[in-house]
Amino acid sequence: MILTNRQKGIILAVTGAFFWGVGGVASDWLFTNKGIDIDWYVTARLLASGIFLVAVHRFMSKDIPVFSIFREKSTVMRLIIFSIFGMLLVQYSYMASIDYGNAAIATLLQYLAPVYIIIWYLIKGQERVNAFDALAIFLTLTGTFLLLTNGSFENLSVPLPAVVWGVISGFSLAFYTIYAGALLRRFPSVLVVGWAMIIAGGVMNFIHPVWEVGAGRMDMATIAVLLFGIFAGTAIAFWFFIKSLEYISAKETTLFGTIEPLAAIVASVIVMNVVFQSWQLVGMFLILVLITLLSLKKQDE
Repeated sequence: MILTNRQKGIILAVTGAFFWGVGGVASDWLFTNKGIDIDWYVTARLLASGIFLVAVHRFMSKDIPVFSIFREKSTVMRLIIFSIFGMLLVQYSYMASIDYGNAAIATLLQYLAPVYIIIWYLIKGQERVNAFDALAIFLTLTGTFLLLTNGSFENLSVPLPAVVWGVISGFSLAFYTIYAGALLRRFPSVLVVGWAMIIAGGVMNFIHPVWEVGAGRMDMATIAVLLFGIFAGTAIAFWFFIKSLEYISAKETTLFGTIEPLAAIVASVIVMNVVFQSWQLVGMFLILVLITLLSLKKQDE
């Protein structure tokens, strides 16, 4: 059976989004069941994934040298800022939110980033409030409130540190998205993200060296899940997402990307036995509706 280009693109986009979502649950499993240190894991995840992506660029796009991004001082400075305040912060905050809470909550909170971007442009006066923006903000506030409180004003249904790190993850992803624009207009995204991961991983290595991990915790199951979380859940997921753009439109790729939070929710229930209460489910539904609307609107502008 020979696949059409559209079928190839759909498979790549869906697989990449699925790996992103399930990769977060794999991280949750490692933190909860195996006691893997979050600092070490973020270091290993960034370094291994970054090296993988730069290698992919080296073998699949020989027209642009892997070190070309370091030729200009201004570009290097932008890359360093993006690596630390974009890549490192978004990766660490997402993992911390998972560590304190669960992958489903962390993923949904991170996926609020497009709304933060809308609010940022409204504050700067680059956009005017329209019906869609008002609806997006309403769905964000309502869905997030229900998700985090189960409809009660008295207490949180999610640990506060998980909420704080999740919100930071969303804000850092918004910064990541806006600030990366200048770099992505000049260099392939695989190269930019690959080097950003290596630089961010290098910074994390000063906090927790990648070689300092307790060998006693490394049974076969742990190693298998680590490899999945680091490579399939990070490097391959991103590569597949970018590769899908060669076969289908960015609008379709973004829309298929909404499978990520769904995958995280389902996998959290199955693998981690996470139980969500009734109003939390309503909140999830509202946020998923928001994500879908944003993915549809993104390419209409």
